[in-house]
This record gives sequence, structure tokens and C-alpha cells, in this order.
Amino acid sequence: METGLSNVKKSLLSRFFGHLHTVAVHKHYVRKACFKMGLYRQGIFHDMSKFSPTEFLPSVKYYDGTHSPTIEERKAKGYSACWIHHKGRNKHHYEYWTDYQVKKSPLLYPCRIPLRYVAEMVADRYAACVAYQGENYKQSSPWEYYEPSRQHIAMEPETKAVLEEVLLKMLTDGEDAAFDYMKSLLAVTKDSDYTAESLGIKIKR
Repeated sequence: METGLSNVKKSLLSRFFGHLHTVAVHKHYVRKACFKMGLYRQGIFHDMSKFSPTEFLPSVKYYDGTHSPTIEERKAKGYSACWIHHKGRNKHHYEYWTDYQVKKSPLLYPCRIPLRYVAEMVADRYAACVAYQGENYKQSSPWEYYEPSRQHIAMEPETKAVLEEVLLKMLTDGEDAAFDYMKSLLAVTKDSDYTAESLGIKIKR
């Protein structure tokens, strides 16, 4: 009985420190990427909601070190309270930028995302791949993770065009080139007053 309890505690401690380490690695690489793009405040305060009980406790419970714990929570419960909390508090997730319109179709629609948060989204996708893939990470990883679901993502088209252009830049030219390119776009605007065309980007089909 004592041995069994010890194993449970060890498993819990392992998941606790495993998740804490993954979050720390993720935040480290987001911070580096954001700093390269001139987004210092976002780099420092990225994903702070992950330390709230609503997000941290389920993440420890469902942690396995290879992918987001929200996936396992969703499998177990049919939804992820952790993810619902997270996406409603972090502007670098496109799901945050969903609004509704009365007497129009579709009722729910994606809004154009300010470029400062598109940049943080790029950093987030890059850093998540580094955190979960470790030594298996390669510069193509962020695009390879994104590409299979790109046709199903409910993201505003101009925003999506910018995100894809930067991820493809990372795929072909590497992370630093992608961050430099995103920084050049931020020099035009950090807000939502842009189109892909105004930034010299073609919308991909």
C-alpha cells in the first residue's frame, strides 16, 4: 500500500515538474522570438494564464510531455476547460478573435487580428514545436504542424495570409529570417489596419 501511494506521488510530482519545465521552455523560446521582433512586453507576459489554477491543475493531471494536455482533457471530458479559459485570455490565439453579428450569416465570424498578435502567434507556434519536439525539432516543424489543418481553420483571410507567409518563410529560410520578416511587417503597422495586399502578400488558396 505504501509503495502504491509512493508511486502515485512520484507520478504526480513527475507530471507537475514535467509540465512546469515544458511551460518554462515554451516561454523562453517565445520570449526570444518576440524580442527579435521588438515585442518585449508580449515576450515577457506571454501565456501567464497558464499559471492560474484553471489551467495549471488540469495541465498537470493530463500531462504526458509529447503534446498539449488540453488534447487529453478533451478526450476525457468531451471539452477542455483549460483551453476555453486559455483562449479567452490570450490574444495570440485566433480563437480569441471571434465575434458574432445579429441577423447576418454566418452568426459567428473571425475578426482581423492586429499584427502584433499575429507575430506572437508565430512565436507561439515555433516555441510549442521546440518545447514538445526537443531535439527532433527542425525549422520546418511549425509549418508541418500547421499545414494539415489549414483548410479547416476559421481565421480571417488577411490574417491567415500573413501567418502562412511568415511560417513559409521559416520553412524555407529559417527562424531568424522569419522573425526579421515579421518585424518588417510590424514596422508598417502593429494593429489591424492592414490587408495582405498592403503588405505585399498574396492570399493562398
